[in-house]
Amino acid sequence: MDKLKKVLSGQEDANSDGTGIIERANQASSLAWKTRMKGFGVCFVLGVLCSVLGSCLLWLPRVGLVVFAVLYSVGNISALFSTMFLMGPLRQLKSMCAKERAIATAIMMVCLVLTLCAAFWWKNNGLALLFCVLQFLAFTWYGLSYIPFARDGVMKLCSMCV
Repeated sequence: MDKLKKVLSGQEDANSDGTGIIERANQASSLAWKTRMKGFGVCFVLGVLCSVLGSCLLWLPRVGLVVFAVLYSVGNISALFSTMFLMGPLRQLKSMCAKERAIATAIMMVCLVLTLCAAFWWKNNGLALLFCVLQFLAFTWYGLSYIPFARDGVMKLCSMCV
């Protein structure tokens, strides 16, 4: 925190130790473990509430699917951001782009954007619902990548069912 104060007051050169802006922001924003857990809990609960509320409002006439798509997407973003409290933003972004998660992350983000595009600009309810389902599947696959051998188990289960 002292480094941040010195840099902001102009007493120290911003790049004197050779670290970049992202590393400095990550160091300056270090939170206590209790605070991280509270942030994680709040973001995760908000994400779940948005998703559940969106599911409940799905059945509203004319606007239900749009409201569902928006709340479901906001819920997924909030749930994703909740893990940034645990790991830190830089480490989370590196983890999301790791070899075993890169494809699931990319599909999840693309489906999230396409869900909102289908709901607002294209006004296509079928596409919005399809992208919500794909968003769910990609987010599930992304989450399974953090559990050792979970993806292998799911693949084996699906192959047994088919």
